[in-house]
Amino acid sequence: MASKAAHKRLTKEYVAMQREPPPFVWAVPDEKNILTWNYIIRGPPDSPFAGGEYHGVLLFPSEYPFKPPGIKMLTPSGRFQPDRKICFSMSDFHPGTWNPAWSVATILTGLLSFMLADEMTTGSVTTSDAEKRAYAARSHSWNLEQRRFRDAFPDYCTPTPRDLPNMGQKERGKPAAPETVPAASPARSAPTSPVSPSLTAHTSTSGTSSIPASPLNSSRETYNSPETNGPPREVVAGGWSASIRQLIWEKWRWGVVLALAVIVSRLSSS
Repeated sequence: MASKAAHKRLTKEYVAMQREPPPFVWAVPDEKNILTWNYIIRGPPDSPFAGGEYHGVLLFPSEYPFKPPGIKMLTPSGRFQPDRKICFSMSDFHPGTWNPAWSVATILTGLLSFMLADEMTTGSVTTSDAEKRAYAARSHSWNLEQRRFRDAFPDYCTPTPRDLPNMGQKERGKPAAPETVPAASPARSAPTSPVSPSLTAHTSTSGTSSIPASPLNSSRETYNSPETNGPPREVVAGGWSASIRQLIWEKWRWGVVLALAVIVSRLSSS
């Protein structure tokens, strides 16, 4: 039976595990005995354990956190002997090196680090990287056949291994997922042809202009330059004759303005 201090500490650590799970590990206490925790370790990418799912148990003493737990890995991994206690600095093989400040998250993170190393110890085995990959490929199907795994992790009894709450994206520097833009918004949808950003918001999905008719835009149309295959450019409707008429009108208008300015200047000087 757990002491009051052990029960309080392990309850606090379960809350912390849910709030901020460490990368590639997950653990839950047994419903009937808080001193027994089931854990899952997922093999990190770029390791012989990539894609693997490893189930094990932490066996805490009633004096926890002042004494370390026993640690077992149940799933065959090619690194540890199944269902046998593992000897490393955070296990009950080394009570003299135990630090009461260590937590469930600390223990499992240390176990994962020790798993990735090649150091031999009590409870470990020697296999090649190819053998470890073969164990990793079979690990999930092996877990599904174990009642202890099914009882501890019903949410992870899926046809393929399910990601843990923290699969190490942040630690690997993986960028955040891009914002999803609703496809129904024509103003923000990606254009299918290289068009000017200033025109995109004014073009409907049917390809016809949705700019309200006015004396200016009704006399203009757009076309793609065949030489550059660039964005649309505006030209005056009616061809060269319309352009010449507009040019003459612009020059005549400015001539009238200049003539009036000269007359006003002479009247002012007299």
